[in-house]
Amino acid sequence: MTYFRSRLAPRRTALTAAAVIVALLPAGNVAQAEPSATRPPASPANIVDGTLGDRDASPELSTAEMQAALRDPAVVVLDARPQAEYAVSHLPGARSVPGKANTAASAYTADVSAVIRWVPDRTRRLVLYCNGLYCGRSKRFAAELRTNGYADVRRYQLGIPAWRALGGVTQVEKSALLTLLARDGTAVLIDARDGTARPRLANAKSIALADAAKAKDDGRLPMNDHNTRIFVVGDTGAQARAVAEAIVHDAFHNVSFFDGGVSDVPELVARDP
Repeated sequence: MTYFRSRLAPRRTALTAAAVIVALLPAGNVAQAEPSATRPPASPANIVDGTLGDRDASPELSTAEMQAALRDPAVVVLDARPQAEYAVSHLPGARSVPGKANTAASAYTADVSAVIRWVPDRTRRLVLYCNGLYCGRSKRFAAELRTNGYADVRRYQLGIPAWRALGGVTQVEKSALLTLLARDGTAVLIDARDGTARPRLANAKSIALADAAKAKDDGRLPMNDHNTRIFVVGDTGAQARAVAEAIVHDAFHNVSFFDGGVSDVPELVARDP
């Protein structure tokens, strides 16, 4: 009976999945499903299969292990994406690595020579991440690090998307903060200081940590679009991060904090009459 059940379970799973797909197709279009020739290649059944179950030579970390790695000064966390992406949002404390010269965007790989200069100890643990399940940058980078003698290379293949989805904030660099606020008219700037603090930040909404829970009801947070870009600036990076984390815990998942202070971004200070 056990053998029969084990043989039957995959068929039940497949049938259930097929039923869900059919249910999600628009009415009348069941027969017009995408032709097999144009379908994307088969994907992992779930996130665990696609990452933690990946048999890549560089082991995969869970989010809890990634959090621990960021707290461990003995671990070097490296962002495998281009610097411009890193500047927009990166894991707090991660380090950006320059890209290898003369590579196409589709084959982008961080430059191992930079790591060799920074981390001469080939036994030190290196943890890499990029843009999630289908991002190949961390895998390519990990392979090159192993080829160059680094013995303890790990990956957080869940990357930025899962980090945010599981309640993690990201960090924004000054260059990207200024550019995105100027370019993205929907972005929201949050001042993590008390509302009486000076100098004021232009067009910012004041949300101190003790006030964060009220901001959903009084219009300071964008309740109609929880995917809105939210940037948090305070007197210190720690203050900004605390408020950013409180906002994330109110179900906003595109939240980044600036790890400097108001004095580091005079470009954002309001010109009071």
